[in-house]
Amino acid sequence: MMKKTDFLVIGSGIAGLSYALKVAEFGKVTIVTKKKIQKTNTALAQGGVAGVFSDLDSFDLHIKDTMDAGAGLCTEDVVKMVVENGPGRIMELVRQGARFNMDGQGEYDFALGKEGGHSANRIVFAQDLTGKEIEDTLVAKVENNENITILEDHIAVNLIRSSTSPRNALALPQSENICCGAYVLNNKTGKIETFYSGITLLATGGASKVYLYTSNPDIATGDGIAMAYRAGASVANLEFVQFHPTCLYHPEAKNFLISEAVRGEGAFLIDEKGARFMDEYSPDKELACRDVVARAIDNELKKTGADSVFLDISHKDPDFIKKRFPNIYAKCLEYGIDMTKEPIPVVPAAHYMCGGVATDLNGKTDVQRLYAVGETACTGLHGANRLASNSLLEALVYSHNAYKSSLGEFKALDKKITMTLDLWDETNTSDSDEAIVVSHNWDEIRRLMWNYVGIVRSDKRLERAKRRIENIQQEINEYYWDFKVTADLIELRNLATVAELIIQSALVRKESRGLHYNIEYPGRDDGNWLCSTILKKQF
Repeated sequence: MMKKTDFLVIGSGIAGLSYALKVAEFGKVTIVTKKKIQKTNTALAQGGVAGVFSDLDSFDLHIKDTMDAGAGLCTEDVVKMVVENGPGRIMELVRQGARFNMDGQGEYDFALGKEGGHSANRIVFAQDLTGKEIEDTLVAKVENNENITILEDHIAVNLIRSSTSPRNALALPQSENICCGAYVLNNKTGKIETFYSGITLLATGGASKVYLYTSNPDIATGDGIAMAYRAGASVANLEFVQFHPTCLYHPEAKNFLISEAVRGEGAFLIDEKGARFMDEYSPDKELACRDVVARAIDNELKKTGADSVFLDISHKDPDFIKKRFPNIYAKCLEYGIDMTKEPIPVVPAAHYMCGGVATDLNGKTDVQRLYAVGETACTGLHGANRLASNSLLEALVYSHNAYKSSLGEFKALDKKITMTLDLWDETNTSDSDEAIVVSHNWDEIRRLMWNYVGIVRSDKRLERAKRRIENIQQEINEYYWDFKVTADLIELRNLATVAELIIQSALVRKESRGLHYNIEYPGRDDGNWLCSTILKKQF
């Protein structure tokens, strides 16, 4: 049976929920989310949202900081649009009920923090749980909207283009490249459901789970990027993977980030002997951009053979630390680390995809009726390296733009016409009896990406990764069509696709820029490589 919805939103973070709330006024919305609705990268965001609210700051300064961080690849009109529209979108969050730390009595007198790469205090935050505050606010609104249906424990398998069957869903000529829904696995029943939609929005977040060590939760498997690529959408700049410099290093800790705001409040990076080292790498020291700090730590670890470096804020007042970073303080205490008295062991970990599905200023892809927002998208804002706290900002601004653009497209559709979509076909498939294939390939992908396509790369390592991922892809593809689809298999397939795209993109770029550092091409080459890396599936 085919299900019909006006707007299909795949993902439930800040971008997807913001969009859903706005279009719900004009039609029925279905939100598909892999786990519980609040299980998102947004909910884990600690630092804040960048926005110009201070008399000591300006749009021009924020634009310059973003462009400088992006190492020449930011699209200037995109940066200008996002920065200038940011404060309005943040104030909209306040009106929806979000509560941020304040520094005055006015409705928008925010207490403004500072993070690496920013030349002024402009980070709007809610203690060190900004993302959770935003997610909770939006979820409460979505759950009370009668026009929105939330499907938890559902995972999208493939986008649907025109009237196609699963096995030939990607075989249409490019001139007929219209997205009209998705096949979605109901993880509760094990059945795949067919959804027709007027507009489809991808807001599935990033893909940093493709690496062995990451700050991201298990859900970050690049589903939106992989599905869009398979459906014929262009993807861009996937070689630029941001490694956050400071993840908690502890054998029992998993994916816990030590916010950049800790360095913004005066923490020092030190080695195991207690010596600061960032002044050897940048005049901005601990407040250099993330690519610089991550490479510096990586170099220190390789130079000394140590397991971690340390982040030390113990010289600050203990009461200030506990009040400013209550969540980080409590989490560190769980592992026997009192950050008011001792330094925190930290290492870099994969954190954020600066590349993704290529979009225009409205989040529109080059597949008709398909939009992408948030970390899934490559809008041109981040260039070769994202400026801290610009991610939530981008999600807010682009979800609003996508709402305005897609609403016009939706209103132009002939509502009397609904394409007939083929239902999912499981003919000649059986239940898997070799789950070990999935778990083994999952582990192999993440290890080869960490070892060969990490913070520092070389053509030799990349070629080695390319050969291995091609073999893995062949094995997964055979497995995919022989057995009934499961959530684990969907995620593995998507991880492998994104891994291959990252490797291909990294091999193309013969220079070092921002987050892409190749030891064989250590310099930045504006003469030949001041451009985006675009990949598009050929049918």
